[in-house]
Amino acid sequence: MAERKGLVARWLEGKERSEEYARSTLPTNRWSLFWDIFKGRFGKLVIVNLLVLVTFLPIVALFIWRYAVNLTQGVVGPYGAGLGVGYPTIPNVVGVAEMSVFQSDLFFNLLFIVGAAIAAIGISGGMYVIRNMIWTEGIFVANDFLRGVKRNYLNVLEALLVFTLINLAVSASRDLSDVSLALGTASSWVLVAGKVMGYLLFFFAALVCLWMISLGINYKQGVWTLFRNAVVMTVGTFPQTIFFAFLAILPFLLLLLGSFFMALGLILVLLFGFSFAMLVWMDYSQWAFDRFINPKIGVATGRGIYNKEKASMNTGAADSAAIREYKRMIVAQGKSKLVCRPIKPIDDGLEVYQLPDSFSREDLRRLRESKQAIEEDAAAYEEEHKNEERYVEYNKQFEEREKALQEEGKKGKKKAPKPPKMLNKR
Repeated sequence: MAERKGLVARWLEGKERSEEYARSTLPTNRWSLFWDIFKGRFGKLVIVNLLVLVTFLPIVALFIWRYAVNLTQGVVGPYGAGLGVGYPTIPNVVGVAEMSVFQSDLFFNLLFIVGAAIAAIGISGGMYVIRNMIWTEGIFVANDFLRGVKRNYLNVLEALLVFTLINLAVSASRDLSDVSLALGTASSWVLVAGKVMGYLLFFFAALVCLWMISLGINYKQGVWTLFRNAVVMTVGTFPQTIFFAFLAILPFLLLLLGSFFMALGLILVLLFGFSFAMLVWMDYSQWAFDRFINPKIGVATGRGIYNKEKASMNTGAADSAAIREYKRMIVAQGKSKLVCRPIKPIDDGLEVYQLPDSFSREDLRRLRESKQAIEEDAAAYEEEHKNEERYVEYNKQFEEREKALQEEGKKGKKKAPKPPKMLNKR
């Protein structure tokens, strides 16, 4: 029965000393795990965010450069020369603006591929650190960041190459459609439909890219297998994927609203925007992996969360194993080899010779002879009484029970499971 403590003792110790309270504070689902990491490891999230932000500086610089170039072209471009003002005049400027945009987008989208290769360094290292946080493993941000880059850079680079190449193709087709619409060389509804399809392809490629990154961080896969599994996960979890992708990029969407929200979004992005997005996406990915992948390939599920049902099942299994062992000991009690063979009671004058404080070789000889005399006397007693009825019956029962236990053990053995095709990276 548990000891009842006084009010003052309970106040001094607090409920934190209770085992039930300690277990109740553990995250039991992915939502609580997210908040637990966000609150408990906020400092490390800020450090990860800064490391990732450094690798995204080239892409940020490209966006600023592109905005400046497009703004300059809009101001100094010869789009009003057809009005007959100035010399020389350009008789036809139809499609010139659209062609200029096409050339600019083509140039910068090619540079974005180079920027993505640099950003892959931050994504591969940051995602690895975030994944270890979700698995509730001890981490050292700098060491784990470099280890993540070493292990996952190629997988992340593959995902970003797929995304940037599709972005290049979609952007080029959109700009050429604008040129064709301006020149009137094709049917307008066909071009508009093509642009809509391009935007849908870009959106779908972004989701596939996210799944390729999370799959590449968690599992060892080939190039084609990684892409195929990412497409399957995107299609199979499409509604949830859209929701969590939107939730992950929420701080970045604030930058598009302007005014106060733009300033707020900039602060959030600089502070923890990238690490927040990684934490949301990787936490959601682990839920999807536990539901659709890990049980099928023999990988443990529920990494980082406390499962009450599984804990109770494990406790029951441990108890049942202990109970089985206890029953086996009870069965063997009274029928063990110690009882199945005659043992001479200590009721005679045979004793072990006691060595004095200062002993000689003669004393050691007498000690050895006394032990040998006791062993010979016990062996003679066992040989004299071994054929008695009770010992014969005990031996027979003991052998039968040992045989039954061996048969039970053979039936309980199971075949070893096949190794999973996709192994977790550690």
